[in-house]
Amino acid sequence: MNKKMKIVVIGGTGLIGTKVVNNLRHRGHEVVGASPSSGVNAFTGEGLAEALTGTQVAVDVANAPSWEDNAVMEFFQTAGRNLLAAEAAAGVRYHVALSIVGADRLPASGYLRAKVAQENLIKASGIPFTIVRSTQFFEFAKGIVQSAAEGQTVRLSPALFQPIAADDVVAALTGFALAKPLNGTIEIAGPEPIRMDEFARRFLSATRDPRKVTADVHAHYFGTELGDQSLSPGQNARLAPTRFEEWLTRSTAQKAA
Repeated sequence: MNKKMKIVVIGGTGLIGTKVVNNLRHRGHEVVGASPSSGVNAFTGEGLAEALTGTQVAVDVANAPSWEDNAVMEFFQTAGRNLLAAEAAAGVRYHVALSIVGADRLPASGYLRAKVAQENLIKASGIPFTIVRSTQFFEFAKGIVQSAAEGQTVRLSPALFQPIAADDVVAALTGFALAKPLNGTIEIAGPEPIRMDEFARRFLSATRDPRKVTADVHAHYFGTELGDQSLSPGQNARLAPTRFEEWLTRSTAQKAA
């Protein structure tokens, strides 16, 4: 797939979507960054038909505006159905979606149940597809700390996970969008496993944050307890190059500049 294509990125104004749009444009493709702010709303269906006219590839990196269990399920199911129906009507030949490593292993999490529902809609749509399941992004470190903080204490699970730099996620998605559909799921992850509590400790240390991290096996993440396998990639995952220490050094240097 090297000839010029029209590619629509749903969620094209977010952290990942903005960079995917730029990457694909740099490769000479006509790219539409579609989001509610640009008049394209997968949840309501507004603008979908117009955006997808003449499109060969759709890349869905949209996220739900609310993470409440029922709202997030309604978002991913409704937006998924609307988007796939509009793609079928427009003759889109390939659908790429960003999902989460371990989504099917944590049924107690309403958010992850909703991502599995989204994946199932894609598989049943008849449109050739690649589902890219990613581990957590390094960029989530601040949010992970904030959600687990009580005063000066941050209570987090010591479960293993294998986080990845957002730029590496973008590079992977760009590559998959320009390749042939896998009609299956692939996992991407960072180069090294780390325990979640230790990940937070390193982040706080690098940002000179005095709060203390406490390991708690019962601490919830995504609304559920974690084990070492919960968010860890399988043996066939594609490992990205950027290490957490490199990312920390770079991001703290950028903030200081």
